[in-house]
Amino acid sequence: MEPFCTVTSRVAPFPEPNVDTDQIVPKQFLKLVSRAGFGKHLFHDRRGPGFFLDDPRYAGCRILAAGDNFGCGSSREHAVWALKDHGFAVIVSTSFADIFHSNCIKNGVLPVRLPPDEAGRVMAERGPVTVDLERQEIRMPDCTIPFRMDPYQRTVLLEGLDEIARTLESGGLISAYERDRGPPSLM
Repeated sequence: MEPFCTVTSRVAPFPEPNVDTDQIVPKQFLKLVSRAGFGKHLFHDRRGPGFFLDDPRYAGCRILAAGDNFGCGSSREHAVWALKDHGFAVIVSTSFADIFHSNCIKNGVLPVRLPPDEAGRVMAERGPVTVDLERQEIRMPDCTIPFRMDPYQRTVLLEGLDEIARTLESGGLISAYERDRGPPSLM
């Protein structure tokens, strides 16, 4: 996983509440065996004229401002894979489903929870926005909005550490435990 520090981009607004993981990436596309390639299926059943992903104004946006309760529904990690593969690095919302939020962290996508008025300001911004994880703030042309994040999750993203990398950081402790424990018994 790549370390996350700052992202500067225009914001793609998607204010609809209760967008579930099946809308983000429909079940018929869950056959891929790697994390790559899901972006082309992002919001497959919603695509068409008038949908934000099909609007050239939002091409290349790395920040998605989503409606309340984004990522609800099943625990499918593929939804985060599709968002990341499409190019989104930050998702701003008033709330996320817990498992979706956790899957974002595990895959290097920054989920930012904001109160409704502040989330609305981010969603309405048409100029470039900078999301700075180090300082925990969103900088827009006319204001700066602070956000809070769990310190452990912040560190994981800043250092670009997935769960395996975090485990390997404790390699010395694990080896010492195994050495002190002795060989396994065969009962």
